Order: sequence, then structure tokens, then C-alpha cells
Amino acid sequence: MTILIPYASLLASPWKNGGGSTTEIAISPPGAGLDTFDWRISLATIAASGPFSVFEGIDRTLALVDGPGVTLDIDGDGRFVLSEDEPVLEFAGEAQVAATVGARPTTDFNVMTRRARCAHQLGRRSLSGMSGFATRADLTVLFLAEGDSLEVSNDEQRFGMVRYDAVLFDGDASWTLEAGQATIFIVDIHFHED
Repeated sequence: MTILIPYASLLASPWKNGGGSTTEIAISPPGAGLDTFDWRISLATIAASGPFSVFEGIDRTLALVDGPGVTLDIDGDGRFVLSEDEPVLEFAGEAQVAATVGARPTTDFNVMTRRARCAHQLGRRSLSGMSGFATRADLTVLFLAEGDSLEVSNDEQRFGMVRYDAVLFDGDASWTLEAGQATIFIVDIHFHED
């Protein structure tokens, strides 16, 4: 089943350390906690420097959505700058990560999958006008990262999206995307066979 997830219907949760907030977009299974999810997609605003939470057995991808970006020190092995030049970063959830933000907060798209259950890939695509889109994973999430509006349609369904809305696609299907100017993130989630 394909569903629209309007950003306006979601609530932000402040972090315990006061350094930011997270808006959960989708999680599976529904209602799962941070220790029990198979996959989770969220939007995080980082307002202050500090450590990231540790997630054992989780693969993570961060993608810059808004703001100047953030510098991440990962396991003391390297410093990575999430910025317009390098807008996507993958790392292990069990890594020790310290974030350094500048004068302005940064907003990042966050994908997490439990390594033992599934894997994910995140792609970025710029749109102008009309184009085709075909899902190719067990589950696909399309997120409108930039742009005022996007229309997603096929012969049976039509969704109007505004910035930060998401559409969750279950299974293979072909769609038409139409936008004046937009940037979308496409998350493909593949489940491991039991």
C-alpha cells in the first residue's frame, strides 16, 4: 500500500541533551522503540554541538536538508563535513560520533536500518518538470527535501506533496513525478531473507 506522510502531521521530539530535536517520519514495525525498530526514517535539527546517540547493530545515513551543515568526528578516526559539497554520509550506528555545528542549526535527513534484518540505500535526485519514477525495493520512501511542491501519480493514485512530506511505497510500481524545481531523497530498503 502506498501512503502519503504529511510533515504537518508529525511532531518533533526534543533530545535529552538539549542539542536538537528529531521528527520521526516513519518506523517499522509501527510503534517500535529505538531498541526494537527494523528501520526508521526521521528529520533531525542539530542546534548545538555534542555527541550522537549510539545505536548498536544499526547502519545510518545522514543527508543535509537545510542549513550550513555539520562536522562529525567519527570514532576519533576522521573528521567528516556534511555540507552542500558532500551532502550524504554513511556510518555505523555503534560508532562514537561527536557533532560540531556553527552559528546556525542544521537540518538532516536520517535513515537507520537494523543490519541483521535489512539494508538501505539513499539516493538524491533533482527534478524539473515531469519525469518517471519506478520503485525497485521491498520498500521505498520518497522525501521532498527541497521545493515547494511535487505531484506523484499513476493510473490509480495521486499525491500532492509539499516540502518535507514523504510517500511510502510498498512493492514495485511505476509513477510520474511532476515539480517546478525540486530535490528528492529516495530511500530503498531491502529485507534480508530469513
